[in-house]
Amino acid sequence: AANRYIGPAPIHRTYRYRSKEPRLHWIAPTEKNAASTTLEKRLWDAADQFRANSGLKAQEYSGPILGLIFLRFAEVRFAAQRAKLEAAGATSRRGSRVDEPAAYHADNVLYLAPEARFDHLLTLPEAADIGGKVNAAMREVEKHNPQLAGVLPKTFNLFTGTLLKELLKKISEIPATLDFDAFGRIYEYFLGEFAMSEGQGGGEFY
Repeated sequence: AANRYIGPAPIHRTYRYRSKEPRLHWIAPTEKNAASTTLEKRLWDAADQFRANSGLKAQEYSGPILGLIFLRFAEVRFAAQRAKLEAAGATSRRGSRVDEPAAYHADNVLYLAPEARFDHLLTLPEAADIGGKVNAAMREVEKHNPQLAGVLPKTFNLFTGTLLKELLKKISEIPATLDFDAFGRIYEYFLGEFAMSEGQGGGEFY
């Protein structure tokens, strides 16, 4: 059977949400509060409040946010596989395979081109058309991993450079040491919160 990527499900739901109350900008929790607040809740609170100040509707926001979480997870797995390939290449007569997509696909890991890596996007300045760069990154992911063709969001141009920069920084706080299950919980938490917000907002979920 052909190898397939195993990871959080790509974006597959759409949400519509009409906020009835004004929101404030996100304020970092105190150390005391952070100790008793789960990582996923802190990430959600930040992302939700950033959205409230963005002027974007929930259906414009949910897919790209889940896409960024997905890319962060993909990069963690990619980096671990790359480290293994680098170590193997140092003693192999064949040489390094760190830039061969097939060497990643063989272990069900997505190959990420340099411009499609989360850490690269994180370093972009606000003036660099971050939305366009993230859209291009998603296209690169699909190009090198055909099983994702046409699946990833490419509407990041709706976001301002400032908003994307803040979101990238916030999502980068997800530790690279988290395992598959932990990433899955974060992803599912966001799906659930989008659905819950929809119900409270009196809109439609489908």
